[in-house]
Amino acid sequence: MLCLRQVCLFTLRHCQARALCSDLLLSQINSCTHEDEVFRLVGKNKARLSEKHVGIAFNRLWQLQKKRPFLLRTTDYVKNHSQFLTLCVLAENKVKHMEDEALVDTLYSILRLDVEDYDSLAEALVTEAWKRLERQVLLSLPALSKFTLCLYKQHRHFSPIIGQVAHIVDMKLDSIQDVRILSVFMVGISDVISQSFRDRLLHKAEQLLEEENEGHFNYAKRLLQFLQNVKLKYIPLLEKCNRIFLKSASRLDIYSISNIFGLYEQLGFDNAEFRLVANQLLSETIDNYYDPETFAKLFFALGPMAESKVRERLLLTAAHMAEEFSSHQVLVILKTMQKMKCRNPHLLEKMACVLHKHLDSYHVLQLVKLTQYLTGLGCRNLELFAELKILLLGFLKSSVIPADTAAIIRVLAMLPSFQVEEMIINKAAAVLPQCSLHHLNCIATALVKGNHHDQLHWQNSSELCAKLLQKLNECGFERLQKTNSLNLLLEELTHVNGEWFEEVLNEETMAMCQHLIDQITWANVLPLSFFLKKTNHRCPALFDRIASVTVENIDKIHPSEIYFILFLFSALNYDNEEFFKTCIQHLTSNLSHFEIYQLVLLGHVLAVAGYFPPVLITTIFNVSFLSKLDAQLKVLPDTLKRRVCSRLMKLNRAVCLECPEFHIPWFHEQYCQRVFHNNMSRINPLRQHVHRMLTEILGGSQYSRISVLTPYYYEIDFECVLDENKKPLSYMAQNIPLDDVGEIHLRHDIKDEGRKALPPGAQRIALEFLDSRAFSKDYSRHLKGEPAVKKRHLEILGYRVVQIPHFEWNSMVLSTKGEQLEYLRQQLYGIQ
Repeated sequence: MLCLRQVCLFTLRHCQARALCSDLLLSQINSCTHEDEVFRLVGKNKARLSEKHVGIAFNRLWQLQKKRPFLLRTTDYVKNHSQFLTLCVLAENKVKHMEDEALVDTLYSILRLDVEDYDSLAEALVTEAWKRLERQVLLSLPALSKFTLCLYKQHRHFSPIIGQVAHIVDMKLDSIQDVRILSVFMVGISDVISQSFRDRLLHKAEQLLEEENEGHFNYAKRLLQFLQNVKLKYIPLLEKCNRIFLKSASRLDIYSISNIFGLYEQLGFDNAEFRLVANQLLSETIDNYYDPETFAKLFFALGPMAESKVRERLLLTAAHMAEEFSSHQVLVILKTMQKMKCRNPHLLEKMACVLHKHLDSYHVLQLVKLTQYLTGLGCRNLELFAELKILLLGFLKSSVIPADTAAIIRVLAMLPSFQVEEMIINKAAAVLPQCSLHHLNCIATALVKGNHHDQLHWQNSSELCAKLLQKLNECGFERLQKTNSLNLLLEELTHVNGEWFEEVLNEETMAMCQHLIDQITWANVLPLSFFLKKTNHRCPALFDRIASVTVENIDKIHPSEIYFILFLFSALNYDNEEFFKTCIQHLTSNLSHFEIYQLVLLGHVLAVAGYFPPVLITTIFNVSFLSKLDAQLKVLPDTLKRRVCSRLMKLNRAVCLECPEFHIPWFHEQYCQRVFHNNMSRINPLRQHVHRMLTEILGGSQYSRISVLTPYYYEIDFECVLDENKKPLSYMAQNIPLDDVGEIHLRHDIKDEGRKALPPGAQRIALEFLDSRAFSKDYSRHLKGEPAVKKRHLEILGYRVVQIPHFEWNSMVLSTKGEQLEYLRQQLYGIQ
């Protein structure tokens, strides 16, 4: 017994010593302040390192790298160190003995240290984790979410193991209460989930974000990434994420801001308040971005909303740094220049010179985008375009993917001296049966452009091109006729427009939409409304169905989406009183869902339709509101900024004319003067021709005025005054002498000339010629909203308005001057 006791005491002391030594080594590894210290400990203690030591060592190496700024990290040094390779070998031998968390942490750390995705250690760790999942030795939810993140980083988006993870998440979704864990799962499994599972995940994410007192912006970024992965613009979640970004403004850096802007762009979402915050943060730290990578991100994020001085600094720095940009950074700069509508010739030439050394590194879709940017910016470097053409034709020869083939043919047509070569026709013909409507439209646009420029230069080219267009038309018709899903049809029609579609498929597409009218739901009324607005087609059956579905499901449709549906009805002048009143009641109860500038757009859309909700009008025409609007306008894209300013003016005019009871003053006089001064134009030949005929009808040039500005800045083609006996009254002053009419610009200082009180019984007449843009494109040729509003307002101003449609004036009935004179006489004198 004594001997046994001594053996046991010796064993206990030995185990305690080993445990003490082991704990000391773990503590030493965790206390290291530099990677070399970790490597020295590994080198001295190779034989004593357990799986726990190895895992802690990997974790410590990553934590040390993580503390450094991105550009100062030394991952190459770490992963190529001899002791790092030793750690990898030890870890690979001990994988089966690792605890779940240690297994996942090790995989996470080595991937963060930029070890290759399919390194043998990475493969061993993934395989072991997969085996444990298959044995239903389930990892904890935090460990499983981290493992999912690793799989996503390894691009295993469609791997069976991702499917297994998705199944576990599906089973345990109700028990997940941490939005960080959920957001990781959502991104990781986004490629293998059903629509119903997607909706459950979105509902859960919204619920957890509501419960979070202060969410971290990284969770919100992952949720945006999920929406981008599943190609869904889900506004309620986008708005919640945006609020988190605004709360986290002090922690945002250039990487986060550029990433958020990139995701917003892909999702078709924008927020002026976030733009204001980002603009301030980036403008204050603009001098901190002096390396190509961070500067390219700064240029992308700040460029489109920078004020003129900051914009000039960005352009100068970009030109100075041009030689240092990578191939990807050049693409970012050019893309941003296009968004800025910046055609700075010096910077553009710099980018063109740099591109020569990068062209061979681009894949086909990058070359397609590059060509779009260069042609859109007006680049004139013919040598660069020649190189691009050679590369694009090379990709076209080997392309077997219809989408790529169509994209290449489309951008080839953008290049100078485009020629429809035999190889292009052959490649197009080979993929036509597999093409979507969008891809067919791309090919047709290129062929039509080639025909218009008469650049079919080889024998029988015109005949082959005509045959291809005929086959293309047949494929388009066939694809439409086989359609049995409105959702799939609308998805294909999203980017379809242009001459070919309008002439060949527009009517057939409208017929198919009417055929599938029963498939209109609250979930697809928005894309259908976008399509109908884009095609300017006024179909009562479709409009009534959209209205009824919207009214029935108004609580399911986001207020900003209801705005776009209203826009369709307003723009195409289709009134449905119940629909408008229901929408207005819902929207005025939810004005907080709109940004400041969006309320202006909403007010204008309703005003065009003749609706002026008091709560909306008084909200907009308020000093505080207009001050906030001024601040937002500074960071909005130029095109949107001009649209908002124009809509505010038109809304102000409509309220003044139609709702004087609001007592809103007209405060756009200077704005209108500035716009008209910048848009001064020559009088076109049609106006000259009609003015001569009016002179003949009325008995002299002194009886009519041409290109007249009315109060509130409406421009009308012709104005004349008839007395109570329908005899013309002479103007005291002539604004444009007839003999010089072709040489004189429109005068915009004559707004109040001839506005004296008329004699009793006299009538002021506005004669307007309306081109095709004023009418819907269906057979009804219905007058659209804007010209209808103009007529309404001119009548309020005291005019009798005579609107002459282009299809009447250009008809065979009015083919001679005599017939035109008689027609004008009837219109002026009201003869039926």
